[in-house]
Amino acid sequence: MIFEIKNKSIYASDAGQGINAKKQTIVFLHGSGLSHIVWSLTEQFFYINNFNVLSIDLPGHGNSDGPCLESIEKIAEWLEDVFKKLNLKNLVLVGHSQGCLEILEYSHRYKKRLDKIVFVGGSNKMPVHPDLIKLAQDGHSDAVKLMMKWGYEGSKKFIGGNPVEKIIQSSRDISEILAVDLIACNNYKNGSQAARKISCPVMLILGEVDKMVDLKAGKKFASLIKNSKTQILDRCGHMIMIEKAFEMREKVLEFLKK
Repeated sequence: MIFEIKNKSIYASDAGQGINAKKQTIVFLHGSGLSHIVWSLTEQFFYINNFNVLSIDLPGHGNSDGPCLESIEKIAEWLEDVFKKLNLKNLVLVGHSQGCLEILEYSHRYKKRLDKIVFVGGSNKMPVHPDLIKLAQDGHSDAVKLMMKWGYEGSKKFIGGNPVEKIIQSSRDISEILAVDLIACNNYKNGSQAARKISCPVMLILGEVDKMVDLKAGKKFASLIKNSKTQILDRCGHMIMIEKAFEMREKVLEFLKK
């Protein structure tokens, strides 16, 4: 699906089915430097289970026009523009990593549009080491290597190659996309306040051996949200929707059907 927001072309993968007004819509939000591709093992599953699905490429990411938005707050405002444009209500928002911060800020500003929330590998704050930010600003490939080192459990191998490497392919991708995202995450400070004010049902999915959002941080995040439920996936790192796609989507479906 391609549409325009403020004269910019925006892409959202919809499993090739568009939006059926009679179905509930799940919106998937990717993490730093990534795109809709990370949800490729998830979209069709939820379409088959009678949901509309939209995996949105943020501005400057994937197939969407740039430039990137430089703060979580601006992304939250932009998401509201998207949902107004597409006339979406009673939404389920599913975010990974940076996407969790975007959902937090969005829920703080526009909670009336939300039905349920799923945080995948997320926390209320995501500080980024200054060395990683500097590498990314310089367009250095070591920034991606560090992300992968910290992002996956052990030394996992992926059929067809590592998806992160396939998305972040150039020095420009690193300096103009990944670096902007990392700085936005590092600068976001409203997560704790936003988490305490969430009123809709929430599920958190955490990786047992996640090095980016460890279990201690994930559980602390969960404690801020009233009546939230937490699922911990064994032997799983930060890239949950890739490492444990089948288990993750079953947990999400179970939560949505309650």
